[in-house]
Amino acid sequence: MILYPAIDLKDGQAVRLVHGDMDRATVFNDDPAAQALSFVEAGCEWLHLVDLNGAFAGSPVNAAPVEAILKACKVPAQLGGGIRDMATIESWLDKGLARVILGTVAVEDPDLVREAAKAFPGQVAVGIDARNGRVATKGWATETDVMATDLAKSFEDAGVAAIIYTDIMRDGAMGGPNIEATADLARAVSIPVIASGGVSSLEDLSALRDTGVIEGAISGRALYDGAIDLAAAMQMLKG
Repeated sequence: MILYPAIDLKDGQAVRLVHGDMDRATVFNDDPAAQALSFVEAGCEWLHLVDLNGAFAGSPVNAAPVEAILKACKVPAQLGGGIRDMATIESWLDKGLARVILGTVAVEDPDLVREAAKAFPGQVAVGIDARNGRVATKGWATETDVMATDLAKSFEDAGVAAIIYTDIMRDGAMGGPNIEATADLARAVSIPVIASGGVSSLEDLSALRDTGVIEGAISGRALYDGAIDLAAAMQMLKG
């Protein structure tokens, strides 16, 4: 199982939110590239980046720090937030991003996801953010009637590289991930599923891995707070 350290970008800084609330942001580093480099030096194999402002704006806002991270770090990175058209997808991949994450458009324009996955094999992931099983879009501000599992199944034949499943009520709260819901989703589709939201201890990582169906896990606040030692986590997951 791959561990993805998360760098959430707000106003050019690396922050963490609680339950996706932009008014409840904690700044952890005002140099996101330095933060990314410290994760790489601790042994991470991937980086997970989110343009929080972009998710609300509907277009990239934190492009400069993302580009600085891509320049500084030699490991692959995936990015979500404000990526809602082919031109933006192409632009990010041209800049060296390994994978784009499409969230809001997966609900509003599923054909774009299919088109992008076909044009860029292995480089398009779908971000499914859910509150009580229902998908939320536009930076989690808009709740839909779409069920997370139904949305995931609708892309079964699209060729997407991964599904990043976030339980919004667990995100940034350090209360543990929703292992049951994530595993259920992973069993419902053949697309690799990455768990996000609430991953806050080595025990959480081990429990996600031990389901046997979850391909990866994203953690942010726990790495910044020191609740998870990244080097120890990498060693455990490899062992």
